[in-house]
Amino acid sequence: MPVIVTLVAGADGSTSKNGNSAGVTTAIDRTEFLARRRSADCIIIGGNTARTEPYQRTPVPVVVLSRSLVNPLPHNRLAHCWNLSPIEALTKAIKTFGPTVHIEAGASIIEELMKAGKIDQLELSITSVTDGDDKINIEKLLSYFTAFEEAEREGTRFISARR
Repeated sequence: MPVIVTLVAGADGSTSKNGNSAGVTTAIDRTEFLARRRSADCIIIGGNTARTEPYQRTPVPVVVLSRSLVNPLPHNRLAHCWNLSPIEALTKAIKTFGPTVHIEAGASIIEELMKAGKIDQLELSITSVTDGDDKINIEKLLSYFTAFEEAEREGTRFISARR
């Protein structure tokens, strides 16, 4: 069952700039991200991600983890809002939609799933952007994995990591 975190970060670990990930991404990263996403059975995101990123249309079901009773994606007919922990939501998502789950959430959800050993793969894109927000520790993130493939295309570094 491949549970995959897909994440873009600037060279300093910034995962957003000017309010969302568009500030740290590149055209090649966006192209590869969208291609990978189509292979998922579902996507899991947090409420903040749902409110700041373009999830109004998704090719597969998207699960929003939120304590709010207000659906942040009212126009996405594939959106589901669940008030569950990340681990509970992942278990339910696999049972409901299938085994290939993409985690496109923020650092706290990713960290919780990593610590619990629930992530099989990381697809990390690193761009040259700096001075953004919501920084992650890239080295710590990579420390959860043992096998790595790395490539650089059009100024973006791509790391595929597996346990």
